[in-house]
Amino acid sequence: MIALQSLPATWQESWPLFLVAAAATIVVTRKVLAYLLRRQILDLPNERSSHTLPTPRGGGLATTPVMALLLMLSGWGHGGILAVGLGLGALVLMAMSWLDDRYSLPVLPRFGAHAVVIGAVLALLPETALVFQGVLAPWLDRLITVLAWLWFVNLYNFMDGIDGITGIETLSLGGGVAMMTLFGGALELLPYGGIVAVVGGAFLLFNWHPAKLFLGDSGSVPFGFVLGGLLILLATSGQLAAALILPAYYLADATITLVRRGLNGEKVWQAHRKHFYQRAVQGGKRHDQVALAVLGGNLLLIGCAVVAVTGAPWLGGGGAVVVTAALLTLLQRWSKGIAA
Repeated sequence: MIALQSLPATWQESWPLFLVAAAATIVVTRKVLAYLLRRQILDLPNERSSHTLPTPRGGGLATTPVMALLLMLSGWGHGGILAVGLGLGALVLMAMSWLDDRYSLPVLPRFGAHAVVIGAVLALLPETALVFQGVLAPWLDRLITVLAWLWFVNLYNFMDGIDGITGIETLSLGGGVAMMTLFGGALELLPYGGIVAVVGGAFLLFNWHPAKLFLGDSGSVPFGFVLGGLLILLATSGQLAAALILPAYYLADATITLVRRGLNGEKVWQAHRKHFYQRAVQGGKRHDQVALAVLGGNLLLIGCAVVAVTGAPWLGGGGAVVVTAALLTLLQRWSKGIAA
């Protein structure tokens, strides 16, 4: 538990960054939206889409620079070399993902680039900063961390399939990480989580249903990269349970869907509409209804994470399993058009 006297100083240093993050995201996103409309860079509906109208895609050209620059500014001012690394990595992934948005790059080069950037940032971690707290050999700890982070970056991209869902998840995870620092230590993560949360929340003004703008890979991939990094830092601070609980719904939906598609012999890296949340929309629910259901589940998961960091990790973890299963069940029922 943090000392109460340290909270005002941390908040006083952080809230101006949050205000700048909100204002800058709104201003820059307006500029990017005008550019995309002028250049007619649109996401055209197809059989794998959950939208029906051509919509500008490339909101990440606004959200990623704002998030990255503020992370680097905050990290540089407080000796947070990892925050600087996360910001630089996000910019690299934005550039590569924008090319993918425009020209559909092959899968292996994309995954390779993700792995290189992840490895470079992990190299900044002290050797003693281990996700599994010494239970595993250090080399195995690092290997699992690389693979988990790589999966998280890509699942974050996979889950960006309806209006508002990525903004909701980014707001929830960034805010959740910031809140965990207040209850479980690692106070230096508070401004970083808050910055990401505010940028994701501000983007909702443009992406809420019906969306005026889509994030695109240039936004979802960097968001997944930065949030994955913050969750790893939370875990290395001794809060592994919270780091697993906060993204539990996203982890479950993406992983279950991937396994199902793999068992059916499908190309798992191709776009589709088979996630639980996508099927709920196909079942007749609006994008905003599904996104709000995810928000409700995430708020409960944040509560479970608080329980975990305040001394009851098994109780918090058990609660997270129940919440995640209930949310998946609700979305599955909606997919069949059954009122919940």
